[in-house]
Order: sequence, then C-alpha cells, then structure tokens
Amino acid sequence: MEPALLSLTAASIAFVGTHFALSHPLRAPLVGMVGEKGFPAIYSLVALATFIWMVLAFRAAPSPDLPGSGEFGWIAVSVITIPAIVLWLGSFKGNPAMPMPGAEKAAQAEPSGVFRVTRHPMMWSFALWAVSHLILFWSMRTLIVASAVLFLALVGAKMQDRKKQALMGEAWIGWESRTSYWPKWSALFGVGWGLWLIAIAVWLLFSWLHIPVADVPAGVWRWF
Repeated sequence: MEPALLSLTAASIAFVGTHFALSHPLRAPLVGMVGEKGFPAIYSLVALATFIWMVLAFRAAPSPDLPGSGEFGWIAVSVITIPAIVLWLGSFKGNPAMPMPGAEKAAQAEPSGVFRVTRHPMMWSFALWAVSHLILFWSMRTLIVASAVLFLALVGAKMQDRKKQALMGEAWIGWESRTSYWPKWSALFGVGWGLWLIAIAVWLLFSWLHIPVADVPAGVWRWF
C-alpha cells in the first residue's frame, strides 16, 4: 500500500479509535479531571484534529483508482442517500441520545418520527452514507473512509446503548424497549411528508455541492 493510503488508514483508525476511547473508557477519568463542561472541549479538539488529518490524507490519496460500479451504482446510491438524510434531519428533534437538557424526559416519551424507525437515526444515516460510497467502488481512499464511518456508526450505536444505560438507567432501558437498534424501514413512510420534502431539498443541495467539493457530479446532477 502506498504511503498516502497508509496515512489515510492510520488517520481513519485514529478518528474512530479516539471516538470510542473518549466516549467510553477515557470519559470518566477525563470528566473527573476537567469536569463535565471541560470534557466536550477535549472531545471536540481530538475529533477535529483526527478529522483534519483524515481529510488531508484523503486529498493526498489517488482517485479514482478502482473500476467503479457504473450507472447502476450511481442510481442505487442516489436512492439510498435520500432516506439517509431523512434519518439525519429527523434525529435532531427529541433525541434522548443527544447530550442536552431534558434527554431523560425525551427517553420516557413515546417514539415518534424517525425514532419509530430506529433509536439511532443519526448513526444509521452515517451508515447509509458509508454503504452508498462502498457501493460506488470508486477508489481505495473512499473505501477506507467509508469502512471507517460504517464501523463507527454501527458499533458506536451499540456502545452508545451501553453508555446510556449506565448514565440514564431505567429511562434509557425503557427507551430501548420501545425502540429498535435495527431500522424498521417501512416506518420511514410514516415520518411525515414535510420531513421528506425538506430531506429531498437538502439532498439536491448536498449532491450539487458534491461537484465543487469533490469534483464529481452526484445525484440528479450526474444526469442533468
């Protein structure tokens, strides 16, 4: 493996590994040292540093260097990323997994919106993004980053359940009993057409931004 890809692999491992380490084994001792208010600053700085490393390594790696999955792959990816954005947008409202005031109360409510699909809508949105880029089979650099994000999303969601059980006790256990780790995809059609319309608008914007950012047309812009 060439140096640029080795650097990207190391950066991706560091990005995922520090997320897990700071969220779980290192969280309690660091909170004890810097307090609940100081911990997010450390977490954010480490996440930002490893993310910047990953972005720089990604840009230095060659692309495209794989055969790709052709037009069928682009169609599949275009379809998959719309529900990913639905889950992502919906995850910001009433999400008890968010570190916010009232999280325990939110965990005691009846699931609605995207939480009827899964209790980890944000994580699954990242997972769908990762799967879409794996399907493209566009380049080794994309496979490395997408694999790292997929692992972080799905394993991170499971580990988040354990952490929230310890932090929130019965409130989170009750939330788990009323929700599902694995998505119930049919429930996506019950989240509301308003959210779907906003998600489609965001999808059009993001896929258009893919042109100036990645120099690759995506979504409908690939054909129009």
